[in-house]
Amino acid sequence: MAQRIPETLHKKLSERLHFYEDLGVGLFYKDRGAPHALAIAAPAAESFEAPISQAISSEELALPKSIGNPELPKATQPAPRVTYKPELLPVPAAASLFEAFGKVPDDTLLKIRTDLGECTRCKLHTTRNKIVFGDGNPKAELVFVGEGPGHDEDLQGLPFVGRAGKLLTQMIEAMGLERKDVYICNVVKCRPPENRAPEKDEVEQCSPFLLRQIDAIAPKVIVCLGSTAAQTVLETNRGISQFRGQWLEFRGRKLMATYHPAYLLRNPSAKSEVWRDLQKVMAVLGLEIKKSKSAEAGKSS
Repeated sequence: MAQRIPETLHKKLSERLHFYEDLGVGLFYKDRGAPHALAIAAPAAESFEAPISQAISSEELALPKSIGNPELPKATQPAPRVTYKPELLPVPAAASLFEAFGKVPDDTLLKIRTDLGECTRCKLHTTRNKIVFGDGNPKAELVFVGEGPGHDEDLQGLPFVGRAGKLLTQMIEAMGLERKDVYICNVVKCRPPENRAPEKDEVEQCSPFLLRQIDAIAPKVIVCLGSTAAQTVLETNRGISQFRGQWLEFRGRKLMATYHPAYLLRNPSAKSEVWRDLQKVMAVLGLEIKKSKSAEAGKSS
C-alpha cells in the first residue's frame, strides 16, 4: 500500500508545481528528451573546405553587385514564453577592452611571442596542436586580422594557409602585393574546436597580444576579415553588413572591415563588394588600381 506523503510536503510540492506552471513549464516527464524541447540550433561553423573555382583578380572580383548576408540566422524560440537571448559583445560606453592596455615601449614581435610562450591562459590550449601567432612583414603598412586558426593553420602554425587562406593570398596579389609585404594574424592564437567562434574569456586572454602586435607593427591600415574579428576589435554587436566598406578608426589608425574569405568561398557574388573595399585600402596605401581588360578595351574602341 502506497504511503501518503505528509501534508506539509504535499503543500510545498503543489506550490512549486504552480510556480513552474506560471513560468510556462509543464509536463515534466512526458516531454523529457523530446527533440523539440527547448532546442536551440547551434550556428554552423565556417567551412574551409569549399572549392576554389578560379583565382581572384581585379576582373574576377568585379562581379555584378550582389550582397549576401554574412550573418548566421538567429536562434528560434521553440517553446512559448521561453526567450533565448544570445550573448553579444558589449558596446563600450567609455574605455574599450583594448584601450585598457597601454602601449609597451620598444615592443617587438619577438618580445610579444616570447611573452606569449606556450600559452595556457584559456581552455583553447587543451585542444590545439600549435599556436598560430602571426606571419608576415613586421613593418607592414597593411595588417589583416582574422577570427582564429582553422584546421590547416592549427597543424602548420601559420595563419590563413587553408582554402580560405589561398583565397586571401589571391586577394592580396590582386592588390599588387605579396603575402610577405603584409602581416596576417588572428584575434585568438589557438584554434577553437570545430572552428566555432572564440568565446569572450578566450578573446580577453588573447586581446593584449593582438593589441601589442598592431602597436609594434604600426600599420597604416588594418583590415578585419569577417564579423568576429570586426566585432571583437570594434567591440560592437552590430552585423558586419552595417559597417562593411566604411573607414573606421582604431587607436589612431584606419580600419576597414570586410567579408571573410571563407564567406566568399560560399558566396562568390560578394567578391565585388570585397574588391571595392580593397580598392579603398589600395588608395590609402598609394597602390595602383589597375583597370580591367574589358574596361581598357572599351576605352580604346
